[in-house]
Amino acid sequence: MRARHIAALAAASALVIAACGSDSDGGGTATTAGGAGGGCTVGVSWNNYQEERWAKWDEPAIKAAIEAAGGTYISNDAKSSAETQASNLENLITQGAKALIVLAQDGTAIKPAVASAIAGGVPVIAYDRLIEDPKALYITFDNKGVGKMEAEAVFAKVPKGNYVIIKGNKADANADFLREGMEEVIGAAVKSGDITIVGETYTDNWDPAKAQASMEQFLTASGNKVDAVLAENDGMAGGVIAALEAQGLAGKVPVSGQDGEQAALNRVAVGTQTVDVWKDARELGKAAGEAAVALCKDADASKITGASPFTTPGGNSLSTILLNPIAITQDNLNLVLDAGWIAKADLCKGADAAKVAVCA
Repeated sequence: MRARHIAALAAASALVIAACGSDSDGGGTATTAGGAGGGCTVGVSWNNYQEERWAKWDEPAIKAAIEAAGGTYISNDAKSSAETQASNLENLITQGAKALIVLAQDGTAIKPAVASAIAGGVPVIAYDRLIEDPKALYITFDNKGVGKMEAEAVFAKVPKGNYVIIKGNKADANADFLREGMEEVIGAAVKSGDITIVGETYTDNWDPAKAQASMEQFLTASGNKVDAVLAENDGMAGGVIAALEAQGLAGKVPVSGQDGEQAALNRVAVGTQTVDVWKDARELGKAAGEAAVALCKDADASKITGASPFTTPGGNSLSTILLNPIAITQDNLNLVLDAGWIAKADLCKGADAAKVAVCA
């Protein structure tokens, strides 16, 4: 079992600078903090604030870290529009942002806006999604490791058979990082013929409904002869499982996911989802908030404590903080319960307490 976080996070957490409080209302408003760090306004550009994870876990952790360090939080929401997000960065700077945290809708489309911000003296953190700018600070979980964990759990159940791979948004580098991690686990079996990939596709905007539609098509094309599904996140896993359920296959075909969504963790307990790779977004948000305030004082990302060089698929070297995820199965559901990530009633709804120890 991997540790819940690595030394990089611990180091990043040491970045707290000054102390004073502020109040802000998530999704776009803020009040100014006084004190030594009060001059640091951090703007956060959300790609789609309506997703459960960002509003519930990431934003509160980012805000708390910024305010504890004496800064002020402001934000806006691109609502899944790459064009809107580009103008949103300009808007945050106009509002006084001295550092930006950007959750990219499209890591390529946002590059000019990011480069412009950095050239204007506003440092940028690429939050959880890669932006290929060598001067940005990239803070994320080990996404290749996430893909590997997903595949390991499913491969342990089905070392031979027909696989479907449901990838995320093609414009998001994470989709390919995850796929690389999966390949490390199943690649040899694919080459030997033990595993046949009967369907593989990207999914626009990581959309569960589109993932469900793709899964339905793959089931039809294969005559329902699908033995395992590697879905790259929990939302899409939900769509996949809905398609499987319609064919009486839910719980019979192993399915992967990630993000620690409550519905997905419940599916793990019930048995329709095999693994949910948990990325404790509270830790990621804390690291990003503290790093943003530090960048207000010195915009050189390479000087952030705990950051190390990371070579991107585009050949750029970015200063990066990587956190370690944890693979959650029925055997260790106690970890998310003990961490206060989910209530027992929500985790165990519909689960067989005789088979799931934490639900007893």
